[in-house]
Amino acid sequence: MSVPLPAEVRQIGLPVALSGLWVVVGLLQVDGTDANIVPHLRWRWQPSAEERFLAEAPAAPVPVPAADAKPVEIGPGDWPGFRGAKRDAVTTYAKLDQDWAAHPPELVWKKRVGPGWGSFAVAGGKLFTQEQRGPEEAVVCYDAATGVEVWEFKAPGRFEETISGAGPRATPTVHDTKLYVQGATGKVHRLDAATGKLEWTADVLAAGGSLPQWGFAASPLVTDGLVIVYAGGGNGKGTVAFRADTGAVAWTAGNAKHAYASIHPANLGGVPQVLVVSDYGLESFRAADGEKLWDHVWPNPSGSRATQPMILSDTDVMIGTGIGGDQGIRRLQVTKTPDAWAVKTVWNSRAAKPYFNDGVVVGEYFYGFDDSRFCCIELSRGRQVWKETAYGHGQVVALPDQGLLLVQAESGAVALVEANPDDFREVASVPAITGKTWNHPAVANGFLYVRNGQEAACFRLPAR
Repeated sequence: MSVPLPAEVRQIGLPVALSGLWVVVGLLQVDGTDANIVPHLRWRWQPSAEERFLAEAPAAPVPVPAADAKPVEIGPGDWPGFRGAKRDAVTTYAKLDQDWAAHPPELVWKKRVGPGWGSFAVAGGKLFTQEQRGPEEAVVCYDAATGVEVWEFKAPGRFEETISGAGPRATPTVHDTKLYVQGATGKVHRLDAATGKLEWTADVLAAGGSLPQWGFAASPLVTDGLVIVYAGGGNGKGTVAFRADTGAVAWTAGNAKHAYASIHPANLGGVPQVLVVSDYGLESFRAADGEKLWDHVWPNPSGSRATQPMILSDTDVMIGTGIGGDQGIRRLQVTKTPDAWAVKTVWNSRAAKPYFNDGVVVGEYFYGFDDSRFCCIELSRGRQVWKETAYGHGQVVALPDQGLLLVQAESGAVALVEANPDDFREVASVPAITGKTWNHPAVANGFLYVRNGQEAACFRLPAR
């Protein structure tokens, strides 16, 4: 039999309970969220991953003497920037043994790293990435074979927000022995890739740009003697190009006001150009001088476009978004006449709604993400042929010669999946790293390099 509490006790009990709840809440710290904005919590007295990294980090490496440094040059099989040489996350160099039960990927090294949401560039036996190290943004060079830090370049700057936490968002770009990087606050640096020596710094904000809600995330595209990044200023300053030799502003152009994608190289109608995905839609510019060639207006004022355009042929492009009011994917046909460009919508589809997770094209199919579910889309019609509840908000690399996909799951695991439109089939998987993993994997010279906001690892892939 229950005994009712006296009214006086009941009146005291609720305030006490609420006070206790607020005490508990006050002892918790939010350490970012997942992609569904579910917070990751820790006790305030527990050190964060960044604090553990800083406490354990070895002393800064001895600077590499310029006279002793061998220039970093890009070789066959390297991965010189964001999503590889063509920014399409496709490699034709890796030849994998698919029997991971008998021959699993071999862990070569694993280590703590500072927070950061970019990937690795791989060239000349070196790895390049960006990390938050306390109040400074760091560009770090590691030895690819050992994970030993070769050099670091640090500059004042820290960007931090609730969802992802602290850290730079972009991936460095290796070009002609130099390294080009953009931090989350908009500083663009050119460094000597062999030594980390600073050669110039430019500022996207000073060029008319505007800091996005989640920081600058564009990995620099180096072409035609220019370094091109998203600026977000709008009114003709949505994209900015700096001179690669000096860092001086060469041109600003475009209507982008809000985006997290990187500038993308393309050759449509036999004309080299660069593409910019943003809240405005899709814009194309001539790299040399910023002249607009064509655009496709697809407004998304309430959302954020964060995925790369997919080049389907010498005339067709696919773009999409999973954030905002008009979600889905869209295939465009872009043709050039002697006097003008024509842009036609081939189809619209809600079969995939990519959030910040890029996909790949293998044959006539797109493999990527419909929000957090991995899917396959028939490109001729925009029809979804299968979708699986696997991998969360992950990333993917294609090995088209073998009909395979390497999928980096949001959990940190890596899976080998068939690029098969008939059905989803996971061939094998391995636990790679721990924690929220939104970063793109890199595949170079038979090795897989993965990282997230707290650790990085290198695996030797089993060769066929």
